[in-house]
Amino acid sequence: MATRPLQTPICARAASRLRRVSERIEAWLDAERERIGLWLPVALGAGIAFWFALPTVMQWIGLLFLLAAGTLAGVLAGWQRRLGRIAAIGCAAMAAGILLIWIRALWLAAPVLAQPAVTAFSAQIEAVEPLPARGQTRLIARPLRRSDLPPRVRLTMRDGDSGDIAPGDFVGLRARLMPPPTASLPGGYDFAQRAWFDRIGAVGTVLGDVARRPGAKGGSQPLRARLSAHIHGQVAGSPGGIAAALVTGDRGAISPEDDEAMRRAGLAHLLSISGLHVTAVIGFAMLVAMRLFALSRRLALEGYVLPIAAAAGALAGAGYTWLAGAEVPTLRSLIAALLVLVAFLMGREALTLRLVAAGALIVLLWRPESLAGPSFQLSFAAVTAIVALHESPTMRRFLARRDEGLPRRWGRGLAGLLITGLVVEVALAPIALFHFHKAGLYGALANVVAIPLTTFVIMPMEAAGLLFDSIGIGAPFWWVADHALRLLIALAHAVAGTPGAVATLPIFPRWGFALTVGGGLWILLWRTRWRRAGAVPLAIGIAALLAQPRPDLLITGDGRNIAAAAPGGGYALLRDRAGDFVRDTMREAAGIDTPLGALADLDHVECNVDFCRWRQGVDGAQRVILASRGRDRIEGADMAAACDAADVVISDRWLPRECVGRWLTIGRDSLAESGGLAIYLAGRPRVVAVRRAGDEHPWRQPDQLSGNDEAVPTSALAP
Repeated sequence: MATRPLQTPICARAASRLRRVSERIEAWLDAERERIGLWLPVALGAGIAFWFALPTVMQWIGLLFLLAAGTLAGVLAGWQRRLGRIAAIGCAAMAAGILLIWIRALWLAAPVLAQPAVTAFSAQIEAVEPLPARGQTRLIARPLRRSDLPPRVRLTMRDGDSGDIAPGDFVGLRARLMPPPTASLPGGYDFAQRAWFDRIGAVGTVLGDVARRPGAKGGSQPLRARLSAHIHGQVAGSPGGIAAALVTGDRGAISPEDDEAMRRAGLAHLLSISGLHVTAVIGFAMLVAMRLFALSRRLALEGYVLPIAAAAGALAGAGYTWLAGAEVPTLRSLIAALLVLVAFLMGREALTLRLVAAGALIVLLWRPESLAGPSFQLSFAAVTAIVALHESPTMRRFLARRDEGLPRRWGRGLAGLLITGLVVEVALAPIALFHFHKAGLYGALANVVAIPLTTFVIMPMEAAGLLFDSIGIGAPFWWVADHALRLLIALAHAVAGTPGAVATLPIFPRWGFALTVGGGLWILLWRTRWRRAGAVPLAIGIAALLAQPRPDLLITGDGRNIAAAAPGGGYALLRDRAGDFVRDTMREAAGIDTPLGALADLDHVECNVDFCRWRQGVDGAQRVILASRGRDRIEGADMAAACDAADVVISDRWLPRECVGRWLTIGRDSLAESGGLAIYLAGRPRVVAVRRAGDEHPWRQPDQLSGNDEAVPTSALAP
């Protein structure tokens, strides 16, 4: 009883403080009421991201129950207040995101090949993708009358063996097939996840000749392929590959060197048909339509010119999207452009964050799995950053029209383009570092030249060349386009070769990436001073990225390729004959941009035909590493002593029972469960694996097929 008089004022003060905080939040939300709707696609995307991040079904169900409780609490406790409605709708949207991606993953379920197999089968070709720069052709095929094979497989064959294979053709072939590969190292590209949503159950290489029978279309190539071939005939080499990429999205003729230079220079977005290309096509079509229809006095006076021009632009954009293969990035850009046209016709501001949010919402509802890919993240991050920048009062004042001379006006426009490029580079850098472990630093400067060159010279010259080729006088336009494309490639190589052009960092932890993205969205989407709070999670995420140590050891999923951090910087490979793909993957995971050396050439490494042994790590945290590199059988008794003296034993074979490392033993059986590994020895030693224990995502535990070699002759073509 004596304490009751003291508790009552304390409770009253706490309730009063809570009430004041609630009122301040309500006042802030009222000031931001026009921006609250922008968070709906963010909440939906957060639910999708949680489904990808959490490994088990019980965690998905548990999160759904928590979100259901949050929705109910928001409805019951505060639906009359903005905070309550936001909590209820936000939790419901996140739950909808989890259910949406979960249902889609189950809906697209298809069996996957269990193990590598060499088999002969007949199939119908669904898609053909020429890769002339690599001397290859990629096929998507549907095996026929083979219940032991997946319904869709992706095959690669040499150009000389492909003949005139076209979509719809029936073929008989023999191929070496394997399951869709997972990431070979932590933080790498997981093709198995992408293949699941594309319903591809196996990948492989065609062996020998291919028997072909034309399909219903008589073996004719689709318009896209014929148009790409025509462009390659007008412009040779990589310039022709870029020209085709701008028109049809076909990047197969771009050489790997030029492709890498474009990526390092921050110009890779020009090679993927997206907002820039679709906008240029729609804008050009609208301009031509307005000029033509304005010649009619009746249409001009009755106000029909603008709607007709908008319809012409929409049709041109839709046709361009269909011609380019209707890939997800192109469709996403088309949706955004159509929303802009609708707003334009309604007299609204043409490009706002509301339209960006609407486009993101449509894409997520249509293809929720696209959220996990870099294409969705990069494109929407770039557009959001651009619109948020140009909606800011400071940028509006800087770019506002004023009475000034032409040099100052052009200089102001150039400065605005440079500022926009810098903001976009900052917004895209964390995403590029998370997915690719590297980001271009001079992309803003390169794009100041590359974007106008592409938009106002290359694409118009290509359009004119294609138009006038119909009457045989398109050669001058192709000559201009060819030289402009060579200038673009030279610019890419010059920027990519500049010292410090690329920032490389090792594996970006997922939680740090989530904080970085969340903080960036908080800054971009809100308008009042509370947006500054987003700098806290953004800074923590960036600090996590910068503080991330480089791994001491990298081991691919098959155990054959090992990269070890070398004294003085750099990495060295156990097998120095590894191919370019393995070397590039190792460099990306290590976060370096220098060539990989040979482990056997290092002074502190002892190697013989079968094993290499060395000490790894800094002083005080060194471990003895024993790695096998031979193929000959060795008895367990002969290995026991060497294994007992090693802290870490690594082999791409099954290790005998006698071979056990003092700290860690890695063999074929353990790698089959863990996938590729990154090992950190400094401080508290830890191991990061590609596969998480108990991962229940459907592409980790699919229905499996044997792929037995049945007696099906390669000439057995379906009617």
